[in-house]
Amino acid sequence: MFDHLQRLPVLFFFLLLSLSFSESLHENKESDTPISRFQQYLRINTAHPNPNYTAAINYLTNFANSIPNLHSKVIHLTPTSPLLLLTWPGSNPSLPSILFNSHLDSVPAEPDKWTHPPFSAHKTADGRIFARGAQDDKCIGLQYLEAIKAIQTSDSKFVPLRNVHILYVPEEEVGGFDGMEKFVESKEFEELNLGFMMDEGQASPNDEFRVFYADRTPWHTVIKAVGKPGHGSKLYDNTAMENLMKSMEVITKFRESMFDMVKAGLAANSEVISVNPVFLNAGTPSPTGFMMNMQPSEAEAGFDIRMPPTADPELMRKIIEEQWAPAWRNMTYKITEKGFLRDIMGRPLMTLASDSNPWWSVFYEAVTRAGGKLSKPEILASTTDARFMRRLCIPTFGFSPMKNTPILLHDHNEFLKDTVYLEGIKVYECIIKSLSSFEGSYEH
Repeated sequence: MFDHLQRLPVLFFFLLLSLSFSESLHENKESDTPISRFQQYLRINTAHPNPNYTAAINYLTNFANSIPNLHSKVIHLTPTSPLLLLTWPGSNPSLPSILFNSHLDSVPAEPDKWTHPPFSAHKTADGRIFARGAQDDKCIGLQYLEAIKAIQTSDSKFVPLRNVHILYVPEEEVGGFDGMEKFVESKEFEELNLGFMMDEGQASPNDEFRVFYADRTPWHTVIKAVGKPGHGSKLYDNTAMENLMKSMEVITKFRESMFDMVKAGLAANSEVISVNPVFLNAGTPSPTGFMMNMQPSEAEAGFDIRMPPTADPELMRKIIEEQWAPAWRNMTYKITEKGFLRDIMGRPLMTLASDSNPWWSVFYEAVTRAGGKLSKPEILASTTDARFMRRLCIPTFGFSPMKNTPILLHDHNEFLKDTVYLEGIKVYECIIKSLSSFEGSYEH
């Protein structure tokens, strides 16, 4: 009996150790969930000006390696901006492949303007996950992988007919010039034999998912006026400021005519040419500000113009040249086009969102089968990497499955609810299975 009593503390110690180990395993299992993985990805700071691409790619590669039959490849097209390409091989790789794209980078965040730190991925009691990139667009980047993982778990015998590629690109938020633009010119892109692409979309405040068949193209335009300088008390004809103010009046009327169509319900915001002044530069500097008794000899203003693919670029150039910055008023202008309005065949840069495009029909039916509903297809008001694909005549839709969600991309307190994120995975399960099993073809 004495020996048994001596052993009791030892047995008790090992019992506690066993229970502790069991609880630890349980906690690790609980923490390895789609939501926890999403939070971990969001905590990687990929915001400009110094996005941590290496950490993001390592995280995504490690997750992809845990999913059977996914092959990963890191592509270095520039020294500092790598791409990650994942491939799920299909049973008939001779068919054109499908690509699911997202970008690694995010816009900066101002921490003092946020309720929770922007890279904490803090989850509130009601399920809102606050983080920069939660909507734009780390959500879809991880949903693609979660969907493939779920497909393989629920149907281990499923093999896609076509090759399925998932691409993570850098630099989208600063134009995509060291990301997608370089990729579409690469040997790696040519080897994909790409037939269709899905890219990012936007949240929907109602219970319908939004889908985008085109983007608007930015024209960064600077108008400059020159004129006779002189004393602030004198009245001159054609001073720099007078000439620029006349142009501002004309531009404002043009803007109002576009906006009137939107307010009247005749066009969506993204279907018209938007014009917004973004800077005004004039005056003669002084130690206390500007010389108030001097009329400057030069004045300039900058405008952010967004062109839908339905706009006539030649007509717009003529309007700028003849009405906004006429040479006879001592004015000049410079337009920096940040993209294309036409594809390589000379057609408007858009993808058909109708039954004449079988990719649309397959996508539409997949969303419906997942229990979702699509709103009327739209032109995206801003710009994404989808434009590089559409320019090559590759059908491309923008889609992020976020319904009943406020649009918070680039905003303070960007968040996504856990239930919305999980529903998006289910939607992508249907989309990936349907698109990768499509046997038809399409000539755009």
